[in-house]
Amino acid sequence: MKDFLSRLARIRIPYAAAAEETISTLGPGGRALFLSLSGALVFSTVGLLFMLESSVVVPTPARGGELTEGTVGSPRFINPILAISDADRDLSQLVYGGLLKPTPGGEYLHDLASSYDISEDGTTYTFYVRPDATFHDGVAVTAEDVVFTIRKAQNPTLKSPLRANWEGVVVEALDAHTVRFTLKGPYAPFIENLSLGILPKHLWQGVSDDEFPFSNLNTSPVGSGPYRVGGIARSTGGIPSSYTLKAFAQYPLGEPYLSTLVVRFYQSEQALISALTSGEVEAASGISPAHLAEVSNTKVVTAPLNRVFGVFFNQNQSEVLRDKDVRTALNDSVDRTTLVAEVLGGYGTPLFGPVPPSILVGLGVSKQDVLSAASSTDLALTAQARLIARGWKLGDDGVLAKTTGTGSSAKTTRLTFKLSTGNVPELRAAAQYVEEQWRKMGAQVEVEIFEQGDLSQNVIRPRKYDALLFGEVIGRELDLFAFWHSRERNDPGLNIALYANAAADKALSDLRETHSDTERLAAYQAFAAELVRDIPAVFLYAPDFVYTVRNDLEGLNLGLIETPSDRFLSVNNWHRETDRVWPIFVRH
Repeated sequence: MKDFLSRLARIRIPYAAAAEETISTLGPGGRALFLSLSGALVFSTVGLLFMLESSVVVPTPARGGELTEGTVGSPRFINPILAISDADRDLSQLVYGGLLKPTPGGEYLHDLASSYDISEDGTTYTFYVRPDATFHDGVAVTAEDVVFTIRKAQNPTLKSPLRANWEGVVVEALDAHTVRFTLKGPYAPFIENLSLGILPKHLWQGVSDDEFPFSNLNTSPVGSGPYRVGGIARSTGGIPSSYTLKAFAQYPLGEPYLSTLVVRFYQSEQALISALTSGEVEAASGISPAHLAEVSNTKVVTAPLNRVFGVFFNQNQSEVLRDKDVRTALNDSVDRTTLVAEVLGGYGTPLFGPVPPSILVGLGVSKQDVLSAASSTDLALTAQARLIARGWKLGDDGVLAKTTGTGSSAKTTRLTFKLSTGNVPELRAAAQYVEEQWRKMGAQVEVEIFEQGDLSQNVIRPRKYDALLFGEVIGRELDLFAFWHSRERNDPGLNIALYANAAADKALSDLRETHSDTERLAAYQAFAAELVRDIPAVFLYAPDFVYTVRNDLEGLNLGLIETPSDRFLSVNNWHRETDRVWPIFVRH
């Protein structure tokens, strides 16, 4: 302190001598007052400077921190061309990168691709792989890796769930960083395929087709995505119980802010809820609305889910459902708003058409127009009255019936049929609600519940149902061909209403061939108009995606959700740490 004072004394300060002389003339009280005021001035100046800085600096994401995710199920195929479960897709989304990456807003960013070209006729796509793109093991990503991945997806022996997306596509490497895709005809939604994660050929090329599903690379994956595998914890039976993922510094879209992401696996929803409540995990998707109240210390974030749930009629099997008046009454008698409130706890949107409202809003349709249909508590009775006016009579048992012909040729048809659905809580509750509404209207409906595997193999594939309460996953690019075109009526097609209409077929073909939003909207509206006239299904609701996460997670942007793994589309922007910097130092 003495040295400091001696150095300070040697500093020549203007007017210091005069100030010293003035101070010396003051008495002890005056000098004390002077020093007190001077100290107050210094402290207030420092305080004002601090307040100024606090008002000017802005918070920015900082790297570091960790987040623990929980999900139901165990991963088997952390492989983009084999993934079949939510656990598979979650990890594949985090570990693998594609040529393009969808954004929560529905656009596409260049991921492994630096750029691409589309031919004027829309049949040739040429992609240029970033020369600096690498896999997690440091090996460069090349066009050969892209070709290898696509051909594996096309390989019938591997039975990839994505095989249909690549049918008829010719892929070839023009050089080390250029790959070309040639289509049989223009197909606007093809761009969505190019977000497929790319496999490292140098690791997979020695794996035979027979060994492919059993390779250790399916559970110890190496990709080029935002996170690399840092560690795997396994149960005593060797089944993965958690993955520790580390941020990949060379990720083309920028190293993620969260340094570590831990994904834990649970065998039931209740076990996952317990883990959330205890703090063992900090985030989870897929919690049923009915159980959200059991979860504490988290916030609930929702987003539209690109799924459509409805009742699809099989008029080939049920004679009574061939009557358009009956289908119209069934359609008009369901109060969708109440269904969403009671079955989904409000986490969904009433549905009156074949696509989620969020997709139509993205094409420029106003939200008010999408949700314009009204609900009423007397819908069932109103629909019943219309059927009675068309010759149906209400029996003593409360079931409507209609007699056609006279004498010995008279035939009476009762409004009875079976409604099939899967053994999922949401579907069971929705089926029960719909059955109650239709019973009020005068229909006798027998609800049949099937386990998911049985429903798929023994009911849907052979088309053995009168009516089917089921859901369809609608892609980001609004391609409805597989769900409604007459060519897709039989298995493995997805036209579960067995719908056939020439005008609708043309509109569906137009919808997948044009890149223009205006033309696509016109094609969709032409198709939707045919559905309104024919009523091959009763559309019920589009559920919300529900994500529970800690309050301190920033940068989360869900946007459009096609599958639960899409919550990770913005993962490289998630952060829990922040810095405060002057605006001129903020990166834009």
